[in-house]
Amino acid sequence: EGLSTDQIAALTTAQVGALTTKQIGALTTDQIAAFETADLGSLTTSAVKALSTDQIEALTTDQIAGLTTSNIASLTSAQVSALSTDQIVALTTAQISSLSTSAVASLTTDQLNALESADLQKLSSAQITSLTTSQIEGLSTDQIAALTTAQV
Repeated sequence: EGLSTDQIAALTTAQVGALTTKQIGALTTDQIAAFETADLGSLTTSAVKALSTDQIEALTTDQIAGLTTSNIASLTSAQVSALSTDQIVALTTAQISSLSTSAVASLTTDQLNALESADLQKLSSAQITSLTTSQIEGLSTDQIAALTTAQV
């Protein structure tokens, strides 16, 4: 039998970082939510990719903010689409700018509207180019005004 939620919460950062993708994939959403924020940053990019969309949805905003930019860059489009607007708001500007172009292209209108102007300004030209017409149409006038000339 696997570890209890309390046992998961008691794991050290090094122990969390040593979890395999198979072990990560087998964790329940309650177990994922039990990880300490600092521990999640120790996950390998492969382990982060192994998180199901349900597991991603179970992460708290503090846990999301605690992921490294490498962890965020490794998120799949499906994982990014699963993020709540509160989770999107919790991302730092550096985390937002580390998203892959396919991840940016998968953002919903609500997720894009949750981005701060400073976050949008840090998106690369490639990330901006990956936005669909409907995504761009969904941006607020303040968000459009915040884009730099290089981005448009």
